[in-house]
Amino acid sequence: MEMTMFISLLLLICSLCTAQLQTEPDSKILPYGKQTETQEQIPENVSHHQLTCPQDIHAVLREMSALLAEQKVEIKHLQRDNEAQAAKLRELEKQKSEVDNLKQQLQEHTAELITIQDKSKVTENQVEALKRDGEVKQVAFSASLLVEGSETVGPFNTYTTLVFKHVVTNIGNAYNSNTGIFIAPVRGSYHFEFYIGAHGHASHPSGAVLVKNGQHIFIAYEHQPSHYGTSANGATLLLEVGDVVFLRQWVNSRVFDNENHHSTFSGHLLFTM
Repeated sequence: MEMTMFISLLLLICSLCTAQLQTEPDSKILPYGKQTETQEQIPENVSHHQLTCPQDIHAVLREMSALLAEQKVEIKHLQRDNEAQAAKLRELEKQKSEVDNLKQQLQEHTAELITIQDKSKVTENQVEALKRDGEVKQVAFSASLLVEGSETVGPFNTYTTLVFKHVVTNIGNAYNSNTGIFIAPVRGSYHFEFYIGAHGHASHPSGAVLVKNGQHIFIAYEHQPSHYGTSANGATLLLEVGDVVFLRQWVNSRVFDNENHHSTFSGHLLFTM
């Protein structure tokens, strides 16, 4: 492109010089008597212009050469700037790629962390469940009728729940000493035993019945007119979670207890199912 401009300017200058040589002699109209003098001067003018035009061309060429050299220098500077910008762009693209990789790694690590946390929660829940299962599997209680003193309970004209208040053992807290009721915390096989004692009486026996969810299971019953007598019984029951077991005092019977704890109620979990 620079060479094309250079040639175009050179042709333009030559054309201007040629036009000047052609127009100046023709533009003068002289009398006939002076035509000879004028004709004698033409060669001199033509020679002068022929000398001037090359000088002008050389001056223009020098200027154009200097301009061309400056443009080449500017082009080199621009090329260097472009190369520097391209290098910066490549560096930025490399950094962007690294940032994208770091973001992807961060996302992967975050996902792994969430997975580990979920697994940890599951493990914690399993541990807690095992702890609960271990605690639930340890169920046992034993209690007597009175905490202190001596007393004969009854007789009553209806069935009455016996509340064994003196608790010796209550592992798992399944027995309630305020109500006398045992509530199964887990499905399984349980074994219960009970001992009932009283002084003999002609009209009133001693007795109690083991009750599961309102159903009479086994009875301990004894009747003698004098002296102290006892009776006992036991049963192994399959209980569901929430099933209740307790002792009912038999109608018109008596039950005795004192600090020696004659009348007792006990139970424990054999195994879960």
